[in-house]
Amino acid sequence: MTIHLHWYLPTNGDNRDIVGSGDGSQKTLAAVRSGFRPPTVEYLGGIARAAEQLGFEAVLTPTGTWCEDAWITTAALSAVTTRLKFLVAFRPGLISPTLAAHQAATFQRISGGRLLLNVVTGGDSVEQRRFGDHLDHDQRYARTEEFLTVLRGVSAGAPFDFRGQHYDVERAAIAFDPHEPPAIFFGGASPAAERVAARTVDTYLAWGEPPAQIEERITRVRKLAEDAGRSISFGIRFHVLGRDTSAQAWAEADRLLDRIDEDRIRQTRRTLAASESVGQQRMLALHGGDRNRLEVYPNIWAGYGLVRGGAGTAIVGSHTEVADRIEEYHALGIDHFILSGQPHLEEAYHFAEGAGAELRRRGLVAPVGAGEVPLSP
Repeated sequence: MTIHLHWYLPTNGDNRDIVGSGDGSQKTLAAVRSGFRPPTVEYLGGIARAAEQLGFEAVLTPTGTWCEDAWITTAALSAVTTRLKFLVAFRPGLISPTLAAHQAATFQRISGGRLLLNVVTGGDSVEQRRFGDHLDHDQRYARTEEFLTVLRGVSAGAPFDFRGQHYDVERAAIAFDPHEPPAIFFGGASPAAERVAARTVDTYLAWGEPPAQIEERITRVRKLAEDAGRSISFGIRFHVLGRDTSAQAWAEADRLLDRIDEDRIRQTRRTLAASESVGQQRMLALHGGDRNRLEVYPNIWAGYGLVRGGAGTAIVGSHTEVADRIEEYHALGIDHFILSGQPHLEEAYHFAEGAGAELRRRGLVAPVGAGEVPLSP
């Protein structure tokens, strides 16, 4: 399969640093705030239009109390784009699966079939309780599996009945004509998450780890899917920092690192250590809070994970090196690459005109579509 390149919409705002609040010093806070870009429809629309022009297939929007609602934001942005797809992240336990199917069908019709779904079970009990959700980790994944069973069932067009531990649905049906139900993306590193992925989703997502760890997970999840009589594709989430030379890229990584205060690192580590997310613990284990052990594999840098939850690694290097690493992960079985970089508008161009163009030159990415810019190295 060819590589699918996706970008990211910073619906909590954007800037030139790893985190929006800087490193905690008054000087840095003032500098960051002066360069902060609010997540307005105008600014996000600029990123979406750039991603579309540059040949990205879709953009991911996050979910949580710290960012704008993904459904509403992407529905607005669908009106200022024509081809770009929207990978909408949402929490399955906070909405009826029948209602989610209804929203998805409406989105497909108003956007011309440009919706993808990213189901996020949630690995932070503190945040889940903000929504009134008090289930534990494995119970949340059990509910997610029921949710996806109902979502697919009601999307088939015929009246659907389901009675489980978490959902009881009678004669529900949602028509998607003239479009198909959206593909379902899903991530989670725990055994419970892997089982749900193998049995229910289209694409299993991982946060960026060294190739050996990713290969192990792909092998395990693929076997679980085969045992369930299914096949699934695989995707990975990375930040990316590519420049004309490796030295320029690492100089920018050093600049980002210099903006981080040790107190911020310790505070973030304490907060993330309490997370129930297995994936989050794997991210923390890559660097252990140590600035001196951040290159965890050639060109794979864990600096983001020092002060951010979620995806904590970046591919750093020359455009050729970034393309080489993406090709290496693709050879393991990764087809979907969800990328980001600060600021997201400028970094979309850095990647697309650099490593993205190189991947197209190698024939690993589908040719650009009508209306897109045919970039070359």
